[in-house]
Amino acid sequence: MTGLYVHVPFCVRKCAYCNFYSVPAQTGFIFYIDAVLAECKEYGGVSFRTLFVGGGTPSLLGAGNLTRLVDGLRGNFDLSHLVEATIEANPESATEETLEAALSLGFNRISIGVQSLSDGELKAVGRIHSAGQAVAAIGLAKKVGFRNLSADLIVGLPGQTWDSLWDSLEKLVAMGISHLSLYCLSLEHGTPLAQNPPGNLPSDDMQADLFERARAFLNDKGFVHYEISNFAVSGRECLHNLNYWRGGEYLGLGPSAASHLGGKRYKNRADLNAYLQNPTGVVEEIEELSAPEKAAEEAMLRLRLLEEGLDVVDFTKRYGLKTVYQLLSRLRMLAHEGLLLFDGSKYRLEPSLVLTSNPILARVLQD
Repeated sequence: MTGLYVHVPFCVRKCAYCNFYSVPAQTGFIFYIDAVLAECKEYGGVSFRTLFVGGGTPSLLGAGNLTRLVDGLRGNFDLSHLVEATIEANPESATEETLEAALSLGFNRISIGVQSLSDGELKAVGRIHSAGQAVAAIGLAKKVGFRNLSADLIVGLPGQTWDSLWDSLEKLVAMGISHLSLYCLSLEHGTPLAQNPPGNLPSDDMQADLFERARAFLNDKGFVHYEISNFAVSGRECLHNLNYWRGGEYLGLGPSAASHLGGKRYKNRADLNAYLQNPTGVVEEIEELSAPEKAAEEAMLRLRLLEEGLDVVDFTKRYGLKTVYQLLSRLRMLAHEGLLLFDGSKYRLEPSLVLTSNPILARVLQD
């Protein structure tokens, strides 16, 4: 499977915790769309199975600009075999006109940046929407016809308690959200939150407890914890992201967007002005992985899939025993230490270790 990602780097205002590439919203969206469509001409004719328009805030584009973008993508790529098309939206810009246009353009999945249904928690990290706007956006998405709805929530917000997190989870599930991404708040270098952390941030232990309670709650509601940060009702897993975690190929368009095509990994520079001037001249960080490096990266990514894990027989057949021998030795050692589970056919990450999984996954990548 091959996925197409389009980055829309515009936001009304950057949130205090965010270190993703975004810039203040501009009115000249048409120039940005021109640049994206110029970049995609470099890859004309490629067929994709998933499409993900993310950001930033794609819903800021509005109906007309979104239509122009998707029509342009269809003119350059084969999108006739799409099985999933996702658009991200923030509550304050999710207008009925834009959502109706998205649905008519073939988007069959929407991901809404809720983050919390507590006004105090939202305000504490600079979110510009209210809890009421988030609820209204979900209702509007359902009204226009979206049936596959996802929401983002942040665990560990300033002042957050289990009662407030439970309230957000309970309301979202009751509204028909079938996919939830739960991200633990981290103080990223250079962000306003890291430079001036509030005194009421939950401790690491409290954050871990909140996450564990949320996981138990969602399990009871029929959600499967299928990836480190993602929960879904069966059949509502994000296919676009599953392709990433299975080591599949993907093309990213826009500043800061990453790609993995033809055995090469590369990324566009995070510079909007440079991108607008020369959309095909901002590629950087080009890397061609050797077979052992590619195998190790895929193993690391597949271990993020808590239920699916890494099938040893299939993996060895595809890469060859000589290529994966040392990697399998590392996996056996991690299982021996109790950091991975092994049932005789596949390795999986120990669920209780998901919040401390980075050092484990780093060891998978070691030479």
